[in-house]
Amino acid sequence: MKFGIDRLIAEPALRAPLAGKSVALVAHPASVTASLAHSLDALAALPDLDIGAAFGPQHGLRGDKQDNMIESPDFADPVHGMPVFSLYGQVRRPTAAMMETFDVALVDLQDVGCRIYTYTTTLKYMLEAAAEHGKSVWVLDRPNPVGRPIEGLKLRPGAESFVGCGPIPVRHGLTLGELGRWFVETLKLDVDYRVIEMEGWRPDAAPGFGWPLGERAWINPSPNAPNLFMARAFPGTVMVEGTTLSEGRGTTRPLELVGAPDLHARALMAEMRRLAPGWLDGCVLRDCWFEPTFQKHAGGLCAGIHIVTDGAAYDHARFRPWRLSALAFKAIRALRPDYPLWRDFEYEYETGRMAIDVICGGPALREWVDDPAAGVLDLDEAAREDEAAWSDNRRRFLLYPEP
Repeated sequence: MKFGIDRLIAEPALRAPLAGKSVALVAHPASVTASLAHSLDALAALPDLDIGAAFGPQHGLRGDKQDNMIESPDFADPVHGMPVFSLYGQVRRPTAAMMETFDVALVDLQDVGCRIYTYTTTLKYMLEAAAEHGKSVWVLDRPNPVGRPIEGLKLRPGAESFVGCGPIPVRHGLTLGELGRWFVETLKLDVDYRVIEMEGWRPDAAPGFGWPLGERAWINPSPNAPNLFMARAFPGTVMVEGTTLSEGRGTTRPLELVGAPDLHARALMAEMRRLAPGWLDGCVLRDCWFEPTFQKHAGGLCAGIHIVTDGAAYDHARFRPWRLSALAFKAIRALRPDYPLWRDFEYEYETGRMAIDVICGGPALREWVDDPAAGVLDLDEAAREDEAAWSDNRRRFLLYPEP
């Protein structure tokens, strides 16, 4: 199959509208061609393209920033000499001065198919700035590595943040190019927007179910996204960032692990099975021990659960990571009502709101966990309503046929 970047390089006709235009690239370390050349190098080598600037999202153009809320500076690219502007430094939105450096922005970002992953918000902000300043935006499309499934509550009005780009569920099932189409229509943006589509993307095909496993190398789109299996678990385990539990940062399997020094993993798994056995489908849970080298519980031995999605038991259609992590929280609360589960700290520069509420796009999940009278069906029914509405809403924005 071909990603958008590969088609733009291979097909001069696609580049023809860029003749005489100044071009900027929005990219990160996973912005690579099929031969693993970085997109900035590959595009700068084209004689008919004028690349004069680049932009780096959260974690930087080079992926140099390990954790959240660690900012990247602007710098001059040492190879090409062009300015590289940070969209996770002094600003999150491109400034008027930045927008004056180009006519067309090429966005080549590998997403992971989750509303909370900030590259979707960076795309939204670039589209809004382009509409304001009369610039064009092209998305060089890449796979949604977790495919088409939809899951989770949608973000509630007033809960927008840098990890909440709009009223969509946690697992949205769109590529970045498709999501850009949704932004343009929903926000009523007057902007020249184009998508260089992929060829041969089959999100229903095993074994990758969204990612061309065995055909394309996985390059970390952020430092703690080391493999496809992290991406599969992420729509659930990202919520662990808002808790006192470790999500496995500082280990070799970040965001596939959930644990803490004072947990009893087997008792937790048993309670999860008792509460909602169907929410454990599609994967294997194994109790394990791990010692983070940084972040939460660094240097402490944690008892935890490993969410395994890289084995024969993985079932793409049945795996529901958002429900799985929500269930873990509910089971902890059932076993230990006074457990200090929610972490109170500034999350993505948001103050005055619990971190878990910022991540989840509202307080509904936290309130469900903390309410002993709220059962599994309460959350399931609310999520199903949002999921069905999004399934209908997104259909007209799809660029690739559904199975």
